[in-house]
Parts: sequence; C-alpha cells; structure tokens
Amino acid sequence: MYDDQLEPTESIPVGRATDLGAALLMPDIDRPRAWLLTLNDSPQSYVDLDDPAHLEFEYTRRLGHVVDLAAEPGEPLAALHLGGGGLTLPRYIAATRPGSLQTVAELDAELVSLVLEHLPMPAGAAIDVVTGDAREELTARPDDSADLIIVDVFGGAQVPAHLTSREFAAEAARVLRQGGVYATNIADGGDLDFARAQVATLRAVFPEVVLIAEPGVLRGRRFGNLVVVASTVGLPVSQLARRTAGDNIPARVLSGIEARVFSRDVAPVTDKTATASPSPPGGTFRIG
Repeated sequence: MYDDQLEPTESIPVGRATDLGAALLMPDIDRPRAWLLTLNDSPQSYVDLDDPAHLEFEYTRRLGHVVDLAAEPGEPLAALHLGGGGLTLPRYIAATRPGSLQTVAELDAELVSLVLEHLPMPAGAAIDVVTGDAREELTARPDDSADLIIVDVFGGAQVPAHLTSREFAAEAARVLRQGGVYATNIADGGDLDFARAQVATLRAVFPEVVLIAEPGVLRGRRFGNLVVVASTVGLPVSQLARRTAGDNIPARVLSGIEARVFSRDVAPVTDKTATASPSPPGGTFRIG
C-alpha cells in the first residue's frame, strides 16, 4: 500500500498513476532522504536528496564518469537530457558542475509532476524540465547548442525505435558543439545484436565511439545495461577504463579496433529499419 498524499520526507512510499503506468517512490532505509523510483515495478531512478552526487545504479555511475570527463572538473556544461525519470543525472551535474544550463525532455507528464512535487530540485539549479517526445525535443534544438547529450529513454523496458536510427544520431551531432559528447543507455543480452547495431549506427555519424558494459553482458551471459559514448573528437578512453574498472561492479570499455570488431558487418540502423530494443527476460529489472 502507498499514500499519494504524503511527502517522501515521512519515509512512506508515495505512488501515482502516470501517463505510462504506475509510478512508486520508495524510501531507502539505509540512506535518509534517498528514494527509489519505479515505473510498472521496474527500477527507473535512485535519488539521494542529501547527496545528489551519489549514483546508486551502476549504469548511472558509468554515465557519471562520462559527465566527469566531458570537460575540466567543475566547468559548467550545456546539457540536454532525453528521458528524465527521477532527474538523477541533472541533479548530479548541478552538484558537480555548478552553473550548468540543463534541459530535460520527459514524455510522461504525470511522472514529471510526481518527481518535482516530492523530490525537490537543488536550490539554484538551472534545470528546465519539459514534457514531450525526446526526438521532437532534439529536433527543435538549435545547432551547436549543447556540450553534452544524455539519452536514457525506455518505454515498456525497451528503447523506442525512433531513438535508435542514424537520422536520430545525426540530429544529436547537429545539436552538439564541436568536441561535445553524446551518451546513451541501452539494454541488450544474448548475441547483443541491438547493441552491435547501435555501435555501428553511431560510428556512421561520429568518428569516435566507445562501449561500456560489464564483462558478463559483453559475453552474452546475461541481459543488462550498456552505455555507448560518441564524440567528434577523441574520448578519454584510458580514464574511462580506469574509472569503470574500479566501480563496485567493474565494466570494460571497448574502443578503437575493439569497437569496430564489435560492430563489424552490422549495418547502421535507419528510420526505415529501426526497431525497439529487445524486451528483457521476465524479472530482469523488476522489483518484487
């Protein structure tokens, strides 16, 4: 049971029907004022209101490493987030890079309302949250307007097809400034056909592409998250590799020849051929 009239500060779960299902905020008994957001019983975000620099999920830590290495420490960034959830990474950037200007596009208006009502944004954070389709928001952005684009969009535990194509990646490249960084969170397993196609697609648009994932996922032993990073300039591969190898759940970084071999003989995805990412096996990302 949960009560949608109570504030999360009372450490009681808060739930609400949203545009895309049922959202629930659950308190973490080990960290005061820390909350897990689920949508349709699948974990979406983890937010620590007292420590917005704390990244609980492994894939968010990997994205956090990308953020940390996207510019000199503390330097403000113009960031575009496609997919909002609990706004974990916008909070992280606001805490670690004060003065950053950020825009978040989230399709689920009721989810946005729940998050902003119960998980207040940090004071002084310049974060503009808009409701709407991620690709439409990207297309509407002016040229050379972002230093960083982070894509973390799942509908029904799958990445929507229209966010996987070469045309979509080309729009991201248009919006990024020279030297800007694009990072996307995807999920795959088994033969990793979807992940291979995504690497091939980004390599068709960006000269530099790296893939970050746990060894077990890369070997096809289990379904899980993979982070793909792209840029028009060289990426800090060695630093990424050191940071991800030192995480609680270590990950590998594939770049250069390894990334090319990973996506070898795979055609880039187009709007005509795009499909959603595979559905995770039952219970993979579910709570309870």
